[in-house]
Amino acid sequence: MDINFRKIFIIINILLYLPVMMLVWTGFSGRDYSLEQKENSRLIGVSYMTMNNEFYKILNEEISNQVEIAGDRMVLRDPALNVDRQIEQIEEMLQMGIDVLVVTPVDWQSLSGILRKAKEQGVFIVVVDTDLDEESAADCTITSDNYSAGYLVGQYFREQNKEADLIVMTHDAAKSGQDRVQGFLDAVGKSDGIQVVKSINCDGQLEIAMPKMQQVIEEGVLFDSVFCLNDLAAVGVAAALDEHGLLKQVQVYGIDASPDAKALIKEGMMSASAAQFPSRIGQIAANVVYRLLNGETVERTIQVPVELVTQENVERYSIDRWQ
Repeated sequence: MDINFRKIFIIINILLYLPVMMLVWTGFSGRDYSLEQKENSRLIGVSYMTMNNEFYKILNEEISNQVEIAGDRMVLRDPALNVDRQIEQIEEMLQMGIDVLVVTPVDWQSLSGILRKAKEQGVFIVVVDTDLDEESAADCTITSDNYSAGYLVGQYFREQNKEADLIVMTHDAAKSGQDRVQGFLDAVGKSDGIQVVKSINCDGQLEIAMPKMQQVIEEGVLFDSVFCLNDLAAVGVAAALDEHGLLKQVQVYGIDASPDAKALIKEGMMSASAAQFPSRIGQIAANVVYRLLNGETVERTIQVPVELVTQENVERYSIDRWQ
């Protein structure tokens, strides 16, 4: 049964033309929680690398819910993958007097200065989803086991393919992306018959991955497999392949086990993905935020395990939502 890719193209149009929103959040439900905020409520600042990814919305729901329960406040800013904008927005949040900063760095090497300033102001820093180059800047870093995610997918790829001409879609500025790609390459590198013919930086974004894959196809690059650092990129790749009638000939692998990717895996149009658990990461992050605010000691690093999702086991996961 063929998947109708009309939905994918609708998503692409939304991503391309929806203006970047700069939002102050009191919760996702639309309720006004201001009357429930306690006197001397704390302010939690949040900056993910982009809100153009359902992963961060789900993660943030868990934090937002806990903030609401505690009667505190949250301010969320979307840098839309622009590191300069992220620095400016964090500066703004510091001026607002945040007590905690939850951050996913756009560029893992570019936030040292602003985070140092935050620490000087007594702000707790919780990093989620990807690492910082200066680990000591964070009170706690919470990530999926990104290297293992790439390695799991690479190991499965190697089991399925003795030989392959492979394209790798990367996100070079994010340490999580680097770790996933490295894990994958370390796994497939054990087979001499698997060759990487091209590496393409797509920032992990569907609307970048799709045209770049189209360009590669039109250039006549010969390949039979694509590994993507995340499923947003994988869906973009799948759409480009489908447009050129190549989806049944090319294997696509990703990381996230997003609902779209699981649907593609179920239909045999994607081969595998490594499942991340954004709700679990969000719950852990919320717990860490309030332990820090309560003066408790927290772990410096927390890694959340990942799981391999293939056509053989995809039915064990909810297809229409995240894990």
